[in-house]
Amino acid sequence: MLLCDSARGSDRGLESLTDKFCCQDRRSIRRRPGAGWRTAQPALAGPERQGIVLTTIAPGQVELTPEPLEAALFGDHPAVFAHVATVEGEVAGFALWFVTFSTWLGRHGIYLEDLYVKPEHRGEGLGKALLAELARVCVERGYGRLEWSVLDWNTPAVDFYRAHGATPQQEWTVFRLTGSPLRQLAGIQ
Repeated sequence: MLLCDSARGSDRGLESLTDKFCCQDRRSIRRRPGAGWRTAQPALAGPERQGIVLTTIAPGQVELTPEPLEAALFGDHPAVFAHVATVEGEVAGFALWFVTFSTWLGRHGIYLEDLYVKPEHRGEGLGKALLAELARVCVERGYGRLEWSVLDWNTPAVDFYRAHGATPQQEWTVFRLTGSPLRQLAGIQ
């Protein structure tokens, strides 16, 4: 498998991408002709771009559409980033992430919002390649952690993450404000 990166060392990472990639062999990933990954770029074709947005295990629950995702990824000041895994030029998976800051560590980190590989491409090393690339970004930039949430019933994902050395943070509880409670706290009805 070839892993390709067009944004090495760039904090913005998506401002001047082209279809030319600097590729290198990563021997820890199973080699498969035509498979690899790349940083997401605005030039993604319509159906390919929509595949990133609309591929989900929770159809009908996701409000995101291609337009706000494109604005978040490729606007004047992107605050969210993505890598896509490709097989023979088609998107087979993606990692969507953003930069965080830990007051405990005093350093930035990466929060992995979504890691998804299409079922027909699971077991080919694409998920590991995407996760490994985010780990590489953390290490190269001096970030202190790579973290994410996973639904407790998603045992295949939990097993996958544990197999790669991740540990659950049992002492933390996720809180969320959304909808009416969010507007109420903001003083906006």
